[in-house]
Amino acid sequence: MKKPILVIMAAGMGSRYGGLKQIDPVGPNGEVIIDYSLYDARRAGFETVIFIIKHEIEEAFRAAIGDRISRYMNVKYAFQQLDDLPEGYAVPEGRQKPWGTAHAVLSARDLIDAPFAVINADDYYGPEAYQIMYDYLSTHQDGDRYEYAMVGYLLKNTTTEHGHVARGVCETNAKGYLTRVTERTRIEEYPGGIHFSTDEGATWTDLNPDTIVSMNLWGFTQSFVTEAKARFSKFLDKTLTENPAKGEYFLPTVVSQLLDEGKARCYVLSSRDKWYGVTYQADKPEVMEALAQKVQEGVYPSPLWSEQA
Repeated sequence: MKKPILVIMAAGMGSRYGGLKQIDPVGPNGEVIIDYSLYDARRAGFETVIFIIKHEIEEAFRAAIGDRISRYMNVKYAFQQLDDLPEGYAVPEGRQKPWGTAHAVLSARDLIDAPFAVINADDYYGPEAYQIMYDYLSTHQDGDRYEYAMVGYLLKNTTTEHGHVARGVCETNAKGYLTRVTERTRIEEYPGGIHFSTDEGATWTDLNPDTIVSMNLWGFTQSFVTEAKARFSKFLDKTLTENPAKGEYFLPTVVSQLLDEGKARCYVLSSRDKWYGVTYQADKPEVMEALAQKVQEGVYPSPLWSEQA
């Protein structure tokens, strides 16, 4: 069994944030959020990382992150581009939005040759999340069903007071396996609670703050890449008709389909670590304060990579 690898989705340009947040310093010595993800992943056992980026940001990304991390991990690059589509399909006129997280993973299809964890570049997940995911991927192989996993977080620990967020809302059975995950692209705090909208804010539905949500920290075998590729054309057929400018191919969508068909099961791992993210510029001070506190508590050295040299 090959050692698990880490896949980081970093192609987004941070439109809501107002800049290329993947390389915006948040640590006491100029570290970026991905630094902490990579540090935690490396000490959990991950040795290879695949960065999914756009060609347009390659030079800046390599200079800010990739070239430095290559001293500690085996670094590879995949490129998520709009025109990376199956034969016979074309990018709709005016489309600028990426095709989504499942498409991002597909862009690394020629590099993924082992069980893999996949994360967002701009989320801080905490050390425990990487350790439990690495341990799971190292000890579970596909049998009569695909063996997947995800790390779940409480919704109330993953929202921001500065705007809306997208989260995968999860349902589990008594044994801790995922039964369904529904992508909600507009979740917001309001005085006294948290709610979501599916019609650009015209109507709202409340969510329990203790709901388990996915922050896109998934663990897959290589079977996921095969399944996502096989289902992409069907997604395009529907989306190019119904929502050609904004429709997205989400990781949770593929997972839910496989669960419904009985082809996979997905265990929900629980982390006690608090999630932090920089969705908006106004989120940055809180993240910087939290990371500085973790340095003081001895969770991380400062500078971060000094003990790994």
